[in-house]
Amino acid sequence: MPEPADATAAETSGAHLDELLGERRAKLDRLRAEGVDPYPVGVRVGDSLAAVSERYADRLEAGASSGEQVTVAGRLVARRGHGKLAFCVLREADTDLQVMAAVDTLGVEGMARVADLDLGDWVAVSGEVIRTRRGELSVEARELTLIGKSLRPLPDKWHGLRDTETRFRQRHVDLAVNAGARRVFTVRAAVVSALRGELHERGYLEVETPLLHPIPGGALARPFVTHHNALDTDLYLRIAKELYLKRLIAGGLPRVFEIGRVFRNEGLSPRHNPEFTMLESYEAYADYHDMMALVQALVQRAAREAVGTTSLTYGGRPVELGGDWPRRRMLDLVRDATGRDDLDYDWPLERVRALCGQHGVGFDAAWGTGKLVLELYEKLVEGQLWDPTLVTDYPVEVSPLARRHRDDPRVAERFEPIVVGRELGNAFSELTDPDDQRARMQAQARARVAGDAEAMVVDADYLRAMEFGMPPMGGLGVGVDRLVMLLTDVHTIRDVILFPTLRPE
Repeated sequence: MPEPADATAAETSGAHLDELLGERRAKLDRLRAEGVDPYPVGVRVGDSLAAVSERYADRLEAGASSGEQVTVAGRLVARRGHGKLAFCVLREADTDLQVMAAVDTLGVEGMARVADLDLGDWVAVSGEVIRTRRGELSVEARELTLIGKSLRPLPDKWHGLRDTETRFRQRHVDLAVNAGARRVFTVRAAVVSALRGELHERGYLEVETPLLHPIPGGALARPFVTHHNALDTDLYLRIAKELYLKRLIAGGLPRVFEIGRVFRNEGLSPRHNPEFTMLESYEAYADYHDMMALVQALVQRAAREAVGTTSLTYGGRPVELGGDWPRRRMLDLVRDATGRDDLDYDWPLERVRALCGQHGVGFDAAWGTGKLVLELYEKLVEGQLWDPTLVTDYPVEVSPLARRHRDDPRVAERFEPIVVGRELGNAFSELTDPDDQRARMQAQARARVAGDAEAMVVDADYLRAMEFGMPPMGGLGVGVDRLVMLLTDVHTIRDVILFPTLRPE
C-alpha cells in the first residue's frame, strides 16, 4: 500500500509535547461534553483487517464494489484529504487497510468526526468493501466510531522509535510502530508452540513446578530471596526447575517437561536478563546421547515452523541448523586451542594455571583443574564455534548434577549445544546415585562457605527422594530466549523479552 501523508509527521518532531497533550485533552473533553463516550464497551467487530485483505487480495477490479458489508477496527496510523473526501489507514497487527470516508455516505457531521481524529486513535468502521479507481482495497465507510481515544502521539513514521531504552520501557509503543518488534514476538510464540508440539508428539507430559523454593538448587547461580510472612521463612525464586522435575521421574512419570520463567540474581548483559525462559525436559531410561538427538530435533523443528527454514543468517554470516551436528569433547577443543595435545585432567594444578597464564586467562586461586579447563574453553573456544556443535564431557567438578562418564570418572556425561558462539542449552545423563549426589552437594556447600555465592546448598529433601530409587534418565535444558535471538537475528536478549528488566529511570 502506498504510504499516505502522515497528518502528524511534523507534530512529534516540531510541536511541543505538552501542547499536543493539551490539544488532545481538549478534544476528549469536547467529546464527553457532547455525550460521546470515547472509551465505549461492547464494540462488535465482524472481520479482522487481515481476513478482509486476504479475502479480496485477488478480487475486484479497480473502481468495483463487492456488495459485502463488513465491520472492522484498528488503530488510525495515517490520514489524508479533508472536506468532502478523506482516506484513513487502520492497522491491526501487521495488516493495514484503507478506509474511504466521503460526505455522501457519512454526512457533514460524520466527516467532522473524521477530521477530529488523531493518529493513534482506535476506530471501528462499518461499510462496503471496494477497490478505488487507483486500485487500493478499501472499506467505504457507512459508519465510523471512535472506540479508544489516544491522548499521546505515537512516534512519527519518519523518525520512529529509535532510542532502545525507550523501546524496552514502552514496549506498547514499540509494538505499535515497529513491524520488526512485532515479528520477533510472533516468531517467539511459534518457537514455543513448536517446542511443545515436538515434546507432546514424543509422549512427554507438560507439568508445572513451584516458582518459590525453600532451597535454591538445580543450577550454579545466585538466587533472589523473598520472605513468606505467614510461615515466617525465606523462600527463593527458582533458579532452575531440575530438582522438582527429577522428583516426578522418581515418582513414575516417564517423560516430563516444563516451559517457564527462572530467575537469577546476576548482572545484565546482551545475553543475560535476571528473568528468562527455559525449557527443561527429563526422560526415564535415556542418556545424554538421546538428549543430543532431542535438542537437535527441537531446534530444527522450531526453525522450520517459526521462520520456515534451517538455513539462517546471523549478524551477516550464514549458519545452518539442519543435518547432524558434530560432537566434540571439551578437552580436545582446549587442546587444539592451546596447542597442547598432552593436556589432561591429571596435570598438576600449577601446570594448568601456567597454561592459563600463557593464554591470558584469569582464574581464582580456589579453582581446581576441571574449573580451569572450563575457563580455558570458555575464553578461547566457545566464542569461535559458529555452526552448531555439541560440546561434550564437561569436568565433574563443574557438573554437580550430572552422572560421571561411564568410561572416565573425571568427566561427566554432559554436553552443551553451541551455536553462533554461545550456549543454547545444557544436558546430562542425570546423576541418580544418592551417595554420589550427597558428596557433590557437600562439596558445593563447602565452596559456598568459602565464598562462592553461586555454589549449591545440600538439598536433603531431594536426596531423600533419590533414596527411594530413580531410573536412569536424561535431562535437557534449552534457553528459549537465546533460541529466539538466533532465529530472529537479534543480538540482545532484551529484544526478545516483551518487558525486560531495566535499571530504574
